[in-house]
Amino acid sequence: MTQVDPTRMANAIRGLAMDAVEKAKSGHPGLPMGAADIATVLFTQFLKFDATDPKWPDRDRFILSAGHGSMLLYALLYLTGNAEMTLDQLKHFRQLGSKTPGHPENFHTSGVETTTGPLGQGIATAVGMAVAEKMLAAEYGRKIVDHHTYVIVSDGDLMEGVSQEAIALAGHWKLNKLIVLYDDNGISIDGPTSISDSVDQVKRFKSAGWAAELIDGQDQAAIAAAITRAKDSNKPTMIACKTTIGYGAPNKAGTAKAHGEALGADELKGAKEKLGISLEPFSVPDDVLAAWRATGARGAEAKQEWETRLAEMGPRKRAEFERRLRHERPASLGKALKEHKQKLLASPLNVATRKSSEAAIEVIAEAMPFEFVAGSADLTGSTNNRAKTAENFSAKTPKGRFIHYGIREHGMCAAVNGIFLHGGFAPHGATFLTFSDYARPAMRIAALMHAGSVYMMTHDSIGLGEDGPTHQPVEHLAALRAIPNMRVFRPCDAIEVAECWELALNRNDGPTVLALTRQNVPQLRTSAPADNPCSHGGYELVAAQGDAKVSFFASGSEVEIAVAAQKTLTERGIASRVVSVPALELLLAQPAEKRAAIIGNAPVKIAIEAAVRWGWDAVIGQDGEFIGMHSFGESAPAKDLFKHFNITAEAAVNAALKRLGNS
Repeated sequence: MTQVDPTRMANAIRGLAMDAVEKAKSGHPGLPMGAADIATVLFTQFLKFDATDPKWPDRDRFILSAGHGSMLLYALLYLTGNAEMTLDQLKHFRQLGSKTPGHPENFHTSGVETTTGPLGQGIATAVGMAVAEKMLAAEYGRKIVDHHTYVIVSDGDLMEGVSQEAIALAGHWKLNKLIVLYDDNGISIDGPTSISDSVDQVKRFKSAGWAAELIDGQDQAAIAAAITRAKDSNKPTMIACKTTIGYGAPNKAGTAKAHGEALGADELKGAKEKLGISLEPFSVPDDVLAAWRATGARGAEAKQEWETRLAEMGPRKRAEFERRLRHERPASLGKALKEHKQKLLASPLNVATRKSSEAAIEVIAEAMPFEFVAGSADLTGSTNNRAKTAENFSAKTPKGRFIHYGIREHGMCAAVNGIFLHGGFAPHGATFLTFSDYARPAMRIAALMHAGSVYMMTHDSIGLGEDGPTHQPVEHLAALRAIPNMRVFRPCDAIEVAECWELALNRNDGPTVLALTRQNVPQLRTSAPADNPCSHGGYELVAAQGDAKVSFFASGSEVEIAVAAQKTLTERGIASRVVSVPALELLLAQPAEKRAAIIGNAPVKIAIEAAVRWGWDAVIGQDGEFIGMHSFGESAPAKDLFKHFNITAEAAVNAALKRLGNS
């Protein structure tokens, strides 16, 4: 094939980006225009991928952390021959039903590795991907796992706080196969970044243990040389590529006007004339398109060689590798947890659910020792999620399966997302429930992109006691339940904990929160049915003797209170029942007939939860009784707090009697 000028290849990206944004009258043309040379060098000379198989396990990962510049990625997918990314899709940029939404969505568009847009999420998730690559390579060897993670970041990505958490972790772990290309254009929406920022990013990255340098981001030879150096480094690398936002635009280049709005017909025409691009919208010269398609096909040989090496692997080991990449759990997991539950029935465990979770984790880690990855944001001794056999993950011990994230909740949860998305592992991260506030952006993104991440959140109510209202979650359960596709489990005892862990680990279409207690709770369950009652979100724990006049609904530690209240009413001759609700939103998602059967038709319905009422009206009705929190907590021992806030069996009984007209 005749050699095509790489500048013309970069201009193809620029032209498509300008045209798509102009047609949509919405979008961000500036970054694709400025970073086109970076992307051209990366894709044509370095990125290992096969456009016909975007899910090839040993492909290099490319993450556009600066998701607002999505047309850069969409143009690349089209040019390199991704089957789903047609020219028609580019013409429908940002339109309903298209494969080209405003920001990249991995669950929607083939070839997108992770959903980005909220700045900082891409680079933080990429750290998790690089961790997964390092772990999997240490286990299976470089013949099977040997790829890089490349990230294009913007000024905004590096301003977000989560970027510092991610950068520090990557440097500490010496993730040398992580290469960040910084589109250093010095412009944000409000204008020059100098109005709000004066950080020397090269020094910043170096201080965190990275290799870092500044180059001309419009010089393709300089870009190639820098990436070559990065691939030879024993550290993660950041290459600050000095670019001009809106490169080629005659009047708007280098200004905020090129950032987040269409150029306008006159400016677009001027830019195309200046760059030598056809004025015909969405046109790419045949030789340029052919060169790009050759780039997309280049990785086919590498993939075929990899498949040959994979075929040479022992059949059992290969099957295990492929199973893990599919996020299928081993049969041994279900068997081990079943045996664990039977042991609990024989010898009840009356401890905090964080402690019964610890017991479940020991069983899980034994059943899936290489794929079960745990971690904590500097609270390991409190969250109790480190198996006794676990080795710490570090630069020197990449086979370790417990990750110390430090006090970096946001970075931890984003990394957990990246580890899951990479494939091969079942990761979770742990902290206190109240600190989900720090991690919510990453948790929300996981729900949006259907990532099966698990977030273990202990100290789940005023029951944590003396640390007081700063640490006592009140609104957090409601806030997390409000996130679409987020599953929040709050188990009441050791049996429910085991059931919830099993459901969390087998979920691949969205994230799960496990909210666990600090204080001890009794084991209330006396059976462990094969259908896993927690899978329905709620179930009848204690049946009424006769037609129920009162139904108590509760989650977590408050189920004990509901059981005590039910016992008192029974002694008074009032038929009542207890429904344990480990996952409120899962209960509400049940088919209408199933949901109605669980909720029942008792005339008096009372919910008990040491949190705000939000969400419970769907079960108890607006006129139902709620025993819970109506304010922040206090600093005191847990038992005193439950009495102080009137979250007691006595309060539940009195509420029932009042509604029944008894005294």
